[in-house]
Amino acid sequence: MTHDFHWSNGYPSTRTPVFARNVVATSHPLAAQAGLRMLARGGNAVDAAVATAAAMTIVEPCSNGLGSDAFAIVWDGQRLQGLNASGRAPAAWTPEWLRRTYGVDAQMPVRGWGAITVPGAVSAWAALSERYGKLPFEELLAPAIEIAERGYAVPVIVQQKWALAAKVAELVRQPGFAETFLPRGRAPQVGELFQFPGAARALRLIASTRGEAFYRGEIAAAIAAQSAAQGGAMTAADLAAHRPEWVDTVEVDYRHGYRLHEIPPNGQGIAALIALGILRHFDIGGLDPDGVESQHLQIEAMKLAFADVYRYVSEPASMGLTPADLLDDTYLAGRARLVDLKRAQPFEPGNPVKGGTIYLTAADENGMMVSFIQSNYMGFGSGVVVPGYGVSLQNRGHGFSMDAAHPNVVAPGKRPFHTIIPAFVTRDGEPQMSFGVMGGHMQPQGHLQTLVRMVDYHQSPQAACDAPRWRFNQGREINVEPHMRRDTLAGLQALGHEVAGLDDSYMDFGAGQFIWRLGDTRSEGYVAASDPRRDGAAVGF
Repeated sequence: MTHDFHWSNGYPSTRTPVFARNVVATSHPLAAQAGLRMLARGGNAVDAAVATAAAMTIVEPCSNGLGSDAFAIVWDGQRLQGLNASGRAPAAWTPEWLRRTYGVDAQMPVRGWGAITVPGAVSAWAALSERYGKLPFEELLAPAIEIAERGYAVPVIVQQKWALAAKVAELVRQPGFAETFLPRGRAPQVGELFQFPGAARALRLIASTRGEAFYRGEIAAAIAAQSAAQGGAMTAADLAAHRPEWVDTVEVDYRHGYRLHEIPPNGQGIAALIALGILRHFDIGGLDPDGVESQHLQIEAMKLAFADVYRYVSEPASMGLTPADLLDDTYLAGRARLVDLKRAQPFEPGNPVKGGTIYLTAADENGMMVSFIQSNYMGFGSGVVVPGYGVSLQNRGHGFSMDAAHPNVVAPGKRPFHTIIPAFVTRDGEPQMSFGVMGGHMQPQGHLQTLVRMVDYHQSPQAACDAPRWRFNQGREINVEPHMRRDTLAGLQALGHEVAGLDDSYMDFGAGQFIWRLGDTRSEGYVAASDPRRDGAAVGF
């Protein structure tokens, strides 16, 4: 089960792998410890994941909040089960309504009420706890409540993102934002205390009602009242209609018995599957893991995947094809033949039809593993905060299209295209790794790059996490991390890749968390890694 990892790292890093039989990994140490407390009390990996997720809404508000959406993949000891807790558009949302409200040439708004779909994260916590949890739901939210009430010292990376957000005028002027997140008229400084009493109040209501207060109670009424007062379309009925959906994963076989699993559309996880399905047609394992040939192949496979995903993926009922069409091996083999080993190319969609964000993962010694992701979308999301409750609302509605001919066109009660994707790997049908790499459209790119390093190049999860990454944007344009080898960077440019500067403060090159099963979970346990690009930690016992 260890896959003959090379345990030497080889990349600049201050972190080493964590070995334990019970593990939590996420991008803030206090949240990871919240999950570990549940495991120490006899809870399972789901209990740990819910406690961690709740704490993350407090300690990393620049990425997620009580008004986020969420997805999860759970290995329950016997099988994989997915959970789609993304929310739907308000019943009033049509292209016509949006044009009347925001102008005849309007695109989907980025901030404010016109960008907010029904938040699903709280429903994910409740659904996971109800189906799989061992501890009382109220106990799971206790660490988050304590942190919100007593406050915490703001860490380095969170503060950087917070400070950058405070410079975005469109965000700062949204109702409730400045008084909530700029309590001294500015972003908190590193090490400065931030308290979140409104969120503590909301969490207590959520805990005592198992989430009902958020969708059909006091918090729902406050959200609907603020929406009505500020010209939004969301109503109490929209919130009350929300239900998370249990789903089967979609997957693709890679090599050596490894299979990658993702949540099916309306998410972009299928992009990682398509890219991996293309890449298996090349003998990438024989190439230098940090060399130009390997990186070029991965970039081109990812570009082909995005070309199809941006054209075809939406809410399943409006796609016009199925994930199986996009993952058909004959189709992927044909797409692989488009890759030119000597030059970078822009790609168009094929024809497969026949006739900001937080990620966490937890695992326990009984074998349960959880892959969970939760996000506002763009940093602080819509910028709207519900007064008195600390509910900062996502801006997932921006993911819709206003093009009537596009499968992702906005419609009442429809779920938008989603970027957040938890992932899971099995080997020969057995659980192997729960993992994710947060960061907008960087997420499937991070899934591809880290998995190739582990499977093809035997790099340990921490080394695969630490290694330099590239990020494809559009056309031939990519970004690369500063510690990529200079000869590799020069080689990519010689092939026609256009290396651009990066000014994206939220998505950058992603941030991953990884838990790899070593063998018998009651004896060998797991090895875990946490990304040095964030403030987080992998913790265990």
